[in-house]
Amino acid sequence: MKRVRCPKCDHFIQFDETKYTEGQSLVFVCDNCQKQFGIRIGVSKLRALQREESKGSASIPTEDASAENVGTIIAVENVFGFRQEHSLHLGDNIIGRRNKGDDVDVAIETNDPSMDRRHCVINVKRNKNGVLKYSVRDNDSITGTFVMNEILGPKDRMYIEDGSVITLGATTLILHTV
Repeated sequence: MKRVRCPKCDHFIQFDETKYTEGQSLVFVCDNCQKQFGIRIGVSKLRALQREESKGSASIPTEDASAENVGTIIAVENVFGFRQEHSLHLGDNIIGRRNKGDDVDVAIETNDPSMDRRHCVINVKRNKNGVLKYSVRDNDSITGTFVMNEILGPKDRMYIEDGSVITLGATTLILHTV
C-alpha cells in the first residue's frame, strides 16, 4: 500500500500500487477538501530533487560542522507501517509532525494527532574525546516522549545510543548512529 498527500490540505490517501504499472497516471479526489490532483506511478519529483541537492552539496566543501551527518532517525508510523529516514546533525534536532510553515529539523509525515508539531529534541554533541553523545528530551508535548517504554518528565534528559526506541504518539523512532 502507498500513500499520497493532498497538496491542498496534507490529508493522506491510501491506494494499492500493485494494481498499476510504472508510468501510469492516476487522479485522486481528496475526501477531506475535495481537491482533485494527479500523480504518475514510479515518478517522484521530490526524490529526484533531493538527489540533485545531495549531489550538489557533496561537490561544495563546507566548513560548517553543524551540516555533518552524525546519524539517522528511522520513523515508523504504527498505523500504516510507513517508513521514513531522516538525517541528524550536531546540536539540537527538533522533531515533530510535519506541517506547512513549521520550522523543525526532522519533520515526520503523519496524520497522528497525538504527535505535536515540535514534540521532542534530540541533541547530538561530541564529548572531550571526540565521541558522539546523543540525548533526548521532551519539548513540552501533550502526550509525552517515551524512551524504551519509559516516559520522560518535563525536565528529564536521557542519553540514548544506537538502536534506542523513542515513541511519540503512534510513531516509533529508532536511532542509528554513525
